[in-house]
Amino acid sequence: MRIHIYYGGRGLIEDPNLYVLKKIEEVLEELRVKVERFNLFEDKNGILTLPSSLKEADGIILATTVEWMGIGGLMQQFLDACWLYADKEKISNIYMMPVVMATTEGEKEAELTLMKAWEILGGKPLHGLSAYVENRVDFELNQVYATIIEKSAENLYRAINQKQSALPSSTRAVRDAVSKGNSIDLTPKESEQLSRFVADDTYVKKQKEDIEELTAMFKVMLGGAQEEEMDFETTLTDHFLRGYEFEGSFAVCFTDLLEEKQLYLEIKNQDMDVSWVKKVPEVDVTMKTTKTVFQEVLSGKLTFAEAFMVGKITAKGDFSLLKNLDKKFRF
Repeated sequence: MRIHIYYGGRGLIEDPNLYVLKKIEEVLEELRVKVERFNLFEDKNGILTLPSSLKEADGIILATTVEWMGIGGLMQQFLDACWLYADKEKISNIYMMPVVMATTEGEKEAELTLMKAWEILGGKPLHGLSAYVENRVDFELNQVYATIIEKSAENLYRAINQKQSALPSSTRAVRDAVSKGNSIDLTPKESEQLSRFVADDTYVKKQKEDIEELTAMFKVMLGGAQEEEMDFETTLTDHFLRGYEFEGSFAVCFTDLLEEKQLYLEIKNQDMDVSWVKKVPEVDVTMKTTKTVFQEVLSGKLTFAEAFMVGKITAKGDFSLLKNLDKKFRF
């Protein structure tokens, strides 16, 4: 028999869940059960791949703390990953016992949340352990509590060993009827591979970059980028005002521009230098936007500051210079 423990707490020494899990592990090991614990806080980026470990388990323990609103976020991420990537046929044969030791109120609700979540996933939930722990030392020294914990571990062992059955539940009926979602029909092996890709930050970043590149390429193919565009250099030069004293340098990066070049502006009171460059020198403000948004600004539909405030332009550097930039042009 093999039992996996998925611990969703923060690993703090004062967490009473750690004591309870240690007691459970001792009992199960005496019963010659192979026990393996997965601490979610140790590998947050690997949570999406953890559902693949379920295929080796006969039973599991979900242990979590109670945060300000229900179960902790790491356990929620693990359950989300199980919904998206786990082998549901394998889950249907796995018994789950929840363990919720809380230092605040809500332990009963958290236990029910874990039981209901596992039932919706198609698994077999068992009644587990939940308690409010006011003083960790007193709790750990109480022999009555220790006996209760040990009995719960034994009950988990018996349920798995005897393949304990349960009466029908409305939760499963509702899940089968309405909780299917918009998930892609994948085989267990494909789901496992997908979970690995999603957990790989480098892969996800590359996919986003590829999508942006394809989007820009299709715009060109459809003629969107070929239509007549505003000459940014000429427009900025024609609308430059020399009456306002101000100095600053700016770089504008266009996310929908295929060529690797940026628009560079250097303003020194009555003079301005504007040009397209491939390598921008150090500037006061670096802006990122699209050609369409920049054209709206140069057409007078938006000011630089307004476009920044509504998120159409993102910038890093001295943001206050954007207001001064608006004073140097009249569109």
